[in-house]
Amino acid sequence: LSTTIIFYEERNFQGRSYECMSDCPDMSSYLSRCHSCRVERGCFMVYDRTNFMGNQYFMRRGEYADYMSMMGMSDCIRSCRMIPMYRGSYRMRIYERENFGGQMYELMDDCDNIMDRYRMSNCMSCNVMEGHWLMYEQPHYRGRMMYFRPGEYRNFMNMGMSGMRFMSMRRIMDSCY
Repeated sequence: LSTTIIFYEERNFQGRSYECMSDCPDMSSYLSRCHSCRVERGCFMVYDRTNFMGNQYFMRRGEYADYMSMMGMSDCIRSCRMIPMYRGSYRMRIYERENFGGQMYELMDDCDNIMDRYRMSNCMSCNVMEGHWLMYEQPHYRGRMMYFRPGEYRNFMNMGMSGMRFMSMRRIMDSCY
């Protein structure tokens, strides 16, 4: 069974729909607007700008009859990225400064507050070695979030997240699916 998300033009799953099973960088070619969606299988990140930019939101299996008011979104979904199913270990290094500078800490589990755990007031770059992660702007997994898959992220400012700092991070686990 494949990962599926269905987008609808209107609230409460009304109007034209578009079924998506992978990454979609620009939904405007399928729907002029999107006000509700249904995740039938898997997990997705949705974005309020094309090409996986702008504010990001995590969606697991479920029905989102009016996701904008539910999630406090001010804009429609314009692109989405499928989060692959992952069963393995998790490892990420977080750095105080860009380009892997300053203090470094290695995480293998969720961290609800980097200030409390590491006395770290800022996280400006990271290296995700294993697993898929969500990082949040506020402690306790609150505020704006960003999805990280394995790779090197040398400078968060270059990722369209200016003025954002990450204070908590959690693994996207099996239980999310």
